[in-house]
Amino acid sequence: MNKENIITVKNLTKTFGDFTAVDKLTFEVGKGEVFGFLGANGAGKTTAMKMLIGISKPTQGHANVAGFDVLTHAEQVKMNIGYMSQRFSLYNDLTIKENITFFGGIYGLTASTIRAKSKALIDELGLGKMADFLVGSLPLGWKQKVAFSVALLHNPKIIFLDEPTGGVDPITRRQFWEMIYREANRGVTIFVTTHYMDEAEYCDRVSIMVAGKIEALDTPKNLKEQYQVDSMNKVFLKLARNVD
Repeated sequence: MNKENIITVKNLTKTFGDFTAVDKLTFEVGKGEVFGFLGANGAGKTTAMKMLIGISKPTQGHANVAGFDVLTHAEQVKMNIGYMSQRFSLYNDLTIKENITFFGGIYGLTASTIRAKSKALIDELGLGKMADFLVGSLPLGWKQKVAFSVALLHNPKIIFLDEPTGGVDPITRRQFWEMIYREANRGVTIFVTTHYMDEAEYCDRVSIMVAGKIEALDTPKNLKEQYQVDSMNKVFLKLARNVD
């Protein structure tokens, strides 16, 4: 890629006893890229992401994220990224405003900055009448969109999204991807895991994990041409069969 790399991974490995969950991953992600990390449930996607965001130590290998080594400077990594887990990551018993205020404080923002960002976020999502609603009362799709916006409060260089559209309807999935594109156009790098193979089409490049290993990595167009199929789902099925 021509873009400056903001994530560099070399032989990243994670083992649990005799089980290898992530096996010698090597790849790079460019600044402002929408990078898809695809694979079936249990392929190792979440385990790999936890190492990249500094909350799980690699067994072997190296990774540099936002200019910092994940093993020796995990706290600096966390300060320069946003993260949204596959399980909803805000507090259901707080209102939308209260969640924004709480996480703004966690990120070290000033009170005035939190107020300004809170208003901008609520206006941008069209949630003015719902700002004082408990987050737990929101439909799942709205919860996910609020969580994504909150993860961007501190202007991170990279945002990691772990299965962000799981369980939401197709219209909300499309709206969520529109939000992803908007941030990528602003220069934010998006690292997204998903088991929805059709979402690979929305990414600049995708890696496909099978049984802890990256079995393919390229643009969706190139992968479909390489495997002579018309969809990313068929690419994945071919790769899975080859491994089996």
